[in-house]
Amino acid sequence: MWWTAATALWLLSAVAGLAVLSRFDNAAGIGANPPGQWPAESTLVRVPGQPTLVLLAHPQCSCTLASLNELGEALARARTPLKAYVLFLKPEGFANGWEQTDSWRIAAALPGVTAVRDDSGREASRFGAATSGQTLLYDADGTLLFSGGITAARGHAGDNAGRSELVSLLNHVRSARMETLNSRLPDRDATSVFGCPLFGI
Repeated sequence: MWWTAATALWLLSAVAGLAVLSRFDNAAGIGANPPGQWPAESTLVRVPGQPTLVLLAHPQCSCTLASLNELGEALARARTPLKAYVLFLKPEGFANGWEQTDSWRIAAALPGVTAVRDDSGREASRFGAATSGQTLLYDADGTLLFSGGITAARGHAGDNAGRSELVSLLNHVRSARMETLNSRLPDRDATSVFGCPLFGI
């Protein structure tokens, strides 16, 4: 009887633990409230005639690696030249170099990507971002085309709606304007961001 009870208790504990992990993996973070036009106060430089992509990241968040993997996949499938930034938060009071984790090195190694230190999250605030992995795409005129996450769950790489939408926009961005993308806006708004809070860890 004791062995049966112990086995049942272990199974219940394992199932409960898996349920907690599943809820955590699939819990979306707070989506951004980005400006519809490129923020004039941003220090990031746009390239004339090219779209600009910005991914906001927390360097200590383990979910960031999956977002970077999906970013690399999206850029590899894109046929349109663009400028891409990955902004790594460095909170006030932390030593220089705190942000240069494996995630930083992976981002910096992606072709066409510039890794940038975001002191005190100033740029993240300008773009209205709150969750690591938040991805924004602005067209050549500085108009917002995409705002969302590019992973299907926390720390999980693989096909997902956000990455697919981003690739689709990148491959048609030269002719894309807000007036021709009205039907796409609900899809953009529905893209959840899975990652750690930018300002909470």
